[in-house]
Amino acid sequence: MRQKTSLQLAYRRFRSILAATVIFSFFINLLMFVGPLYMLQIYDRVLSSRNEMTLIMITVIAIALLLSYGLLEFTRSRLLVRAGLQFDEVLASPVFHRVVKRQTAQPGGNAQVALRDIDKVREFMTGQGILAFFDAPWVPLFLALCFAFHPWLGMVATVGALLIFALAIINEFATRNTLQDAGKAAQDANHFVSTTMQNAEVIRALGMEKQLTRRWLDKHDDMLVHQAKASDRAGSILASSKFIRMSLQVAILGTGAYLAIQQLISPGIMIAASIVMGRALAPVEQAVGQWKQFVSARSSHKRLKQLFDNIADQEERIELPEPKGQLKVEQLFATVPGKRDTLLRGINFSIESGEVLAVIGPSGSGKSSLVRHLVGAMAPAAGAVRLDGTEMHHWNPDQLGRFIGYLPQDVKLFGGSVAENISRFEPEPKDDDIVAAATLSGAHDMVQTLSNGYETDVGEGGMFLSGGQRQRVGLARAVYRSPSLVVLDEPNSNLDSEGEKALISCIQQLKEMGKTVVLVTHKTNLLALTDKTLMLMNGTVEKFGPTSEFLKKRHVAASGGMAPARVQHKEQAREKATGSAPAVVRMSQSG
Repeated sequence: MRQKTSLQLAYRRFRSILAATVIFSFFINLLMFVGPLYMLQIYDRVLSSRNEMTLIMITVIAIALLLSYGLLEFTRSRLLVRAGLQFDEVLASPVFHRVVKRQTAQPGGNAQVALRDIDKVREFMTGQGILAFFDAPWVPLFLALCFAFHPWLGMVATVGALLIFALAIINEFATRNTLQDAGKAAQDANHFVSTTMQNAEVIRALGMEKQLTRRWLDKHDDMLVHQAKASDRAGSILASSKFIRMSLQVAILGTGAYLAIQQLISPGIMIAASIVMGRALAPVEQAVGQWKQFVSARSSHKRLKQLFDNIADQEERIELPEPKGQLKVEQLFATVPGKRDTLLRGINFSIESGEVLAVIGPSGSGKSSLVRHLVGAMAPAAGAVRLDGTEMHHWNPDQLGRFIGYLPQDVKLFGGSVAENISRFEPEPKDDDIVAAATLSGAHDMVQTLSNGYETDVGEGGMFLSGGQRQRVGLARAVYRSPSLVVLDEPNSNLDSEGEKALISCIQQLKEMGKTVVLVTHKTNLLALTDKTLMLMNGTVEKFGPTSEFLKKRHVAASGGMAPARVQHKEQAREKATGSAPAVVRMSQSG
């Protein structure tokens, strides 16, 4: 038997409260008869008898019943709000997990829209829209009362209800596709804005504002056209509904007056029938007014269901022993997220715990894609990445994160303090661990120069720090609590000479501690720190072996046969003079 998803469990928990809400709705709608019955008694009993005591008594009873109605309405609303909180509580964490997983698998997939979908579904299920659907089943009860007053009155009310219900059906077919297109266009426009604004500096510097504004306006206008089209159709249907509603009030009063003239009913029944019909039509008309919200919630539910169907719940996995850092890659194949283009083909290599591996290769050779697989950020299309013999996806993700350090090529920090970013936002981190990580990475002295030290707010994405400062804080985050495997993708791309010295010292200390380090680099001074080197070319392994062999062959190639020592001396002199890496090393710059 297939295990139920978190989405199904959330709906199941909500349904248990819905059952109680339906019971409340029954009594609430039953108490709706208070108004028309009170009016009936006023016209047919109080006015004819002129009995003040009767007026007082039925007024007291009516107020007491209406008080009960108010309490029941308040309780029903409170139940729905609490149900919405429980619904969100069950879904929030699983949806966030799936959003992260889908975003890593499809970086441009706009997966975060699912977080807004939860809000849309919850708002509908706890708002006026769902109440209209709760009250709709009791419409026949009010129509039956109209028939009890007189068949003609019942016929007028029934025809009115059917006409308004028909308008609701027409509204569904007239606006469904248009609203879906408008929603998709709105998502595209919002996604374009959110991704474009991440490069606001480039936009202003290169004078691209007008061009990008035109592109955004095209998407925005497309959304407005669909929304206007849907709103026009819905507006005309809503106007028709109001016209029919008011015409029905005239019709039922006119019919009632005729029947009263014929002495087939009393004037009190005429007024009571008008009130009852109004109550019978209210849920139907309210459903027409809330139809747009219902369609939006339905689309959100469909996307959530698709998300849960495509990405399974995170399995509970046993805690494995702390890895020593042995890394093995077996026949690894990788594709472009969401496409079939191959990034990596048949990658094979292994390193022992405590070794330092350099990954080199020209731009576009697949270095960054490889390191994302090494830390489990991307899932292989085929093959496996093993840490201490266990495949990455067999580890408990929360546990595995404690044993891996990762510094991506484009360092992104999170809104919060320096200390929070270094400690990976642990609930109760130890100050000693934070300072130890900053000291190991060589960032401690730099952090002390910030306006508020470790409590300095880095801003969203680390915008309040320079590129070099972000990279050093990112390195401290990577080595926090001395993980078994540390993967660094171009760790010195934004570092000055002082930062580069701190990086070299950090790698040396990690090596002395027996930690496994994978380093994407093109600098000779960092290459000399490594034990093995992996050269990638067009997504395949060009060569893999001891770093000493790479350096030796490069020196020989660069000198045209000169002794390695002389070549090294020449290269170091040229590097010192120009401040750049040797030409043979620059050929393998990252991308």
